[in-house]
Amino acid sequence: MSTHDMASPLPGVVLRFAARQDTALVLAFVRELAAYEKLAHEVMTDEATLADALFGAHPGAEVVIAQVDGHAAGFALFFHNFSTFLGRRGLYLEDLYVRPQFRGLGLGRVLMAFLARLAIERGCGRFEWWVLDWNEPALRFYREIGAVPMDEWTVQRVTGPALEALAAECVVAEP
Repeated sequence: MSTHDMASPLPGVVLRFAARQDTALVLAFVRELAAYEKLAHEVMTDEATLADALFGAHPGAEVVIAQVDGHAAGFALFFHNFSTFLGRRGLYLEDLYVRPQFRGLGLGRVLMAFLARLAIERGCGRFEWWVLDWNEPALRFYREIGAVPMDEWTVQRVTGPALEALAAECVVAEP
């Protein structure tokens, strides 16, 4: 797929890959999503950090922006992971968000369908994401598009002081 604007099946809706000049918009979407998820206190990034992470020498993720009649309406931030069992990359959706005034138009489904198509075009073996247990509207939406929960898997995370303590256990020999 090209990095140019992509029409969608919805009238007036255009999807496009974000560029460095969209960093402030992406950060605004991240903050709006975090507020919706009651996690605003966890957003630690700033515009410069995000710009480097998304558009610097080693981009860690990609962003697709949905526009309705020229207005920024939502976004999807994703990156590739890898499955040793499949021997192939996967596409991991980190964030999907549609602003409240644009909900109900089908933008979430258009973004998910676009990412599914992108995953296939890139040879990915799967497309996956996490969802908060209490987010019933999202859970219903994901069931509607055919997603299944991975009940036997539990997410594990190491951050902050625990991450630093674990890293301190690694002694690197000097050359």
